[in-house]
Amino acid sequence: MGILNVTPDSFSDGGEYNELQKAVNQALVMVKDGADIIDIGGQSTRPGALEVTLEEELNRVIPVIKAIREKTDIPISIDTTRAEVAQRAIASGADIINDISGATFDPDMLDTVARLQVPIILMHIRGNPQTMQTMTDYQDLIAEIEEFFFDRIAQCVQKGISKSNIIIDPGIGFAKNYQQNIDILNNIKRLKNLGFPMLIGTSRKSFIGKILNENDPAKRVWGTGATCYHAISQGADILRVHDVAPMYDIARVADAITRSKSDY
Repeated sequence: MGILNVTPDSFSDGGEYNELQKAVNQALVMVKDGADIIDIGGQSTRPGALEVTLEEELNRVIPVIKAIREKTDIPISIDTTRAEVAQRAIASGADIINDISGATFDPDMLDTVARLQVPIILMHIRGNPQTMQTMTDYQDLIAEIEEFFFDRIAQCVQKGISKSNIIIDPGIGFAKNYQQNIDILNNIKRLKNLGFPMLIGTSRKSFIGKILNENDPAKRVWGTGATCYHAISQGADILRVHDVAPMYDIARVADAITRSKSDY
């Protein structure tokens, strides 16, 4: 999954692709480099990010989705917590909804997904981007993530969403401190026992910067690669990344070494 942030303030690539033609060009580069999905977001979710208006989010993402869909049939996911944005994005050519709140921020999200009958990625989070880094006081991190998913999956099923349309994401970096991010990576197999495809998003994140003593997110590519190799070896199904070309190579080698053909 190639990341396309059409925002001025995302933590790593804010402002790089918030013009229509630049965004489309970057999407096509990622397709060429091996992306299987393009994930488009118009609302930064970095720690401390402020929420933009509904109108602003729509103005950022809808033209980009339409323009990319005219150029390629690659699956597009819309990174949003708003049901109206999700609905408009699907109508404009997107295929998947990627909700960092696990469909908890907008009470209409699950009804919208059920009506559209499209896949949804449910991510674990506490609080919101303004508050999440103060909410890392877990008693049992992995068990609490499991409980969160038990509840969200039950809510999905109750609303009429097929289990085959549910993907889970443990939310690395979202209300998690350095050690907790490591703990998640070491418990991917346990979380896979929930029985759903899993997305892992470590790309350029601050815990990698801490390990490498590297403050520049763009210089955390190979550290990201190490986490991607590990995630694949533990059973992750989707990797959400900024640097598609090197991660595509890492994924292919990791698959060949650590997974049998039946795994994928």
